[in-house]
Amino acid sequence: MKIMLKLFAITLFLFGQSGASHAAGTGTPEEAAAMVKRAVALVGKVGKDEAFKQFNDPSGPFVDRDMYIAVIDAKGVMVSHGANPKLIGKPLIDLKDADGKPFIKTLVDTAQKNGSGWVDYKWPNPVTKAIESKSTYVEKLGELTVACGIYKK
Repeated sequence: MKIMLKLFAITLFLFGQSGASHAAGTGTPEEAAAMVKRAVALVGKVGKDEAFKQFNDPSGPFVDRDMYIAVIDAKGVMVSHGANPKLIGKPLIDLKDADGKPFIKTLVDTAQKNGSGWVDYKWPNPVTKAIESKSTYVEKLGELTVACGIYKK
């Protein structure tokens, strides 16, 4: 439990460092789902390496207000992250939200078992820096989970 709280605190700090460049505003569920679909299509068109470069670019087309693309492998390792490149390569499968929900595992399970879907949890907003209710749309891309979330007001 102490390890999870420490990991959560570190993640809060890391997310807090990423929000300064985002414009104010919130994305919609339709925009988040459309961004995931564009991301999945881009991987098919240009391959993972080139697509991940675009996903990780904070001024690129896959970072918009409080929305960004995150890609997680089947073991819960973050392989791409548009809001915080410091998370790339980190094993996060056991990471829990503010309510103790293992949301990374839930994101991966939802995509891998259902093909796509929405997952609700609480997470720091990179714009406001506050812990807020978040809903993330995920799609399966082979062994990867492509995700984009929105913060609920």
